[in-house]
Amino acid sequence: TNAPQSPGLPPDFPGSAGKDPIFAWTDITYLLHKHAVSWAYYVVKGNEPDCLNDAAMTCAPVRQSSKTPGIFNPLPYFDTVKDDGQLGNIQSVDRFYAAASAGLLPAVSWVEPSVEVSEHPPSPVSYGQSYVTSLINAVMKGPDWSSTAIFVAWDDWGGFYDHVLPPSVDVSGYGLRVPGIVISPYARAGFIDHQTLSFDAYDKFIEDDFLNGQRLDPVNDGRPDPRPDVRENLSVLGNLASDFDFNQAPRRPVILPVHPATTLTGTPGPATGLDPAVAAAEG
Repeated sequence: TNAPQSPGLPPDFPGSAGKDPIFAWTDITYLLHKHAVSWAYYVVKGNEPDCLNDAAMTCAPVRQSSKTPGIFNPLPYFDTVKDDGQLGNIQSVDRFYAAASAGLLPAVSWVEPSVEVSEHPPSPVSYGQSYVTSLINAVMKGPDWSSTAIFVAWDDWGGFYDHVLPPSVDVSGYGLRVPGIVISPYARAGFIDHQTLSFDAYDKFIEDDFLNGQRLDPVNDGRPDPRPDVRENLSVLGNLASDFDFNQAPRRPVILPVHPATTLTGTPGPATGLDPAVAAAEG
């Protein structure tokens, strides 16, 4: 689990001798680099959950940054990112705010949280909401808004009961449902997507939009990690392109307060990782 205090790996877990792992798996940044599509992976300076002591039942969080691999920043462990000289694409979230303001965001961006703004217990959900609002505001205020699609995704379902049985798609299957939000000048208004979707749908959208539909298929790439199937091609998987209407008039940005007024008692203070200018203005 990636809660602020996470259990360590079993002592006999392969590769648990205190050495950094090297992942030969092929991630989508390999395809983006191969086709000269710009990308960046933004990391918040703050705490992240980690366990370096494999024998420990729990362990305290460690500090993370764009230079420190970990649960929220796994890309430095991937051999393609290292071998292709792409480690510089892993940057601090401060660089995201600057790029959004200047209209210099890459074609594809991922923005990760720290523990404090991850909405994992015991961090307040409001911290994560403020953080995400700050990120979206930065894009909406910048010149890239007119050509941007933002996908807000959660990595787990929060532990709540889900009455909908996951569909059976292959031996790996799908898990419990997680939320997803699409924000764009061309997102359909009030639209609820009832397709069967998974995290593979995000890769599929990127591959269709930037790579002419080429799939991440290590078998064809000659990489050492052939997947049992190309999950973006599963017949059950929907297409996120259905969430957009490019014939509609583009939506104007809606800038929300990062720290909305509240009458609730015991409300936490400001979160970390916010746009410095906005955080200072709203205090």
